[in-house]
Amino acid sequence: MFRCAPGCAAKRPGHARGCAMLRRTFKYRLYPNRRQREKLQATLDVCRELYNAALQERREAWSSHRKGIHYVEQANQLPDIKGVRKDVRAIHSQVLQDALRRIDKTFQAFFLRCKRGQVPGFPRFRSESRYDSFTYPQTGFQLNGRLWLSKIGDIKIKLHRPIRGEIKTLTVKRENGMWYACFSCAVEPEPLRANDKAVGLDVGLLSFVTWSDGTEIGNPRLFRKAQERLRRAQRRVARRQRFSKRWKKAVRLVAKIHRKVFNQRNDFQHKLSREIVNNYGVIFAEDLNVKGLSRGLFAKSVHDAGWAAFFQKLSYKAESAGRTFLPVDPRGTSQRCPCGEPNPKRLSDRKHVCLKCRLVTTRDHATAIEVLRLGLSLQSLTVVQ
Repeated sequence: MFRCAPGCAAKRPGHARGCAMLRRTFKYRLYPNRRQREKLQATLDVCRELYNAALQERREAWSSHRKGIHYVEQANQLPDIKGVRKDVRAIHSQVLQDALRRIDKTFQAFFLRCKRGQVPGFPRFRSESRYDSFTYPQTGFQLNGRLWLSKIGDIKIKLHRPIRGEIKTLTVKRENGMWYACFSCAVEPEPLRANDKAVGLDVGLLSFVTWSDGTEIGNPRLFRKAQERLRRAQRRVARRQRFSKRWKKAVRLVAKIHRKVFNQRNDFQHKLSREIVNNYGVIFAEDLNVKGLSRGLFAKSVHDAGWAAFFQKLSYKAESAGRTFLPVDPRGTSQRCPCGEPNPKRLSDRKHVCLKCRLVTTRDHATAIEVLRLGLSLQSLTVVQ
């Protein structure tokens, strides 16, 4: 979701926290050569080692002296470490500092969960497979046709779309053996032409989303379609000796299949959410407990649909375009007619028939109309221009 850029004091009605500047991430594929890949991997290894060492220091200080260590104390040790470690000197200073900030943020989040009365997991050490990015917070990189990284060099980058706004930070990330550059930028919203059309959305498993005007978008079921390939790949992993070279190669194949499903789902949801935001000024959707639904009988299908990710994309696109996106209470929306008359249905009942208002339609369409009615009745809305 969009976030306000740090230090922004501009005001614009209709946007989160009254701020005109928003934070957006632009992700691009990198094509490093062999030498650059070695340097990128070496940077990851050093950052991971520093992260784990900082965690160990904090744990030992607390267990032996009941003393807490903070970021500044650990950052002040970096010059001494550089004096004895050549590999640490080969890493940009702000990248090293960011690794220490990560462990500091991890502990802050841990203590915050303790304060809230939750059951937090204590910060853990990171293995090679669980530490896959490093960040240039302010300096150490330049983008001019190619991406220049301090201590690494010029790397070929695929700029498939232009970067907007002011670049604040750069995160270099490794995913399934591929490298990506993620630029976090402060951008201004791009409001679309004023539109007072309202729509209610009902998400489901048979059809992914049904609009209140009767449009139905089919559920692509991308994970289900990939299950056969995934089954064969996972069986190959099970036959390999654990942690051998062939086992690691088979694990990468499984990860590649999962990544393809993720990319396909992302592409589908981005295009659909953009279409909805472009066509409607006021958007209502059910405020579903997706986390709870993903633990039930239809858990696999709910995870495959990815409703939470879709609502998130819809929310930040609407915010950037000056549209209004509002969730409504989902209780009883499928058990009432849009005219207000109770209309109980079983889960297997896919038709909606109301004897009072003579409405005959599908269950999902009637629910979408009810979501629209609820949204319009709950608030008097003014479409942001």
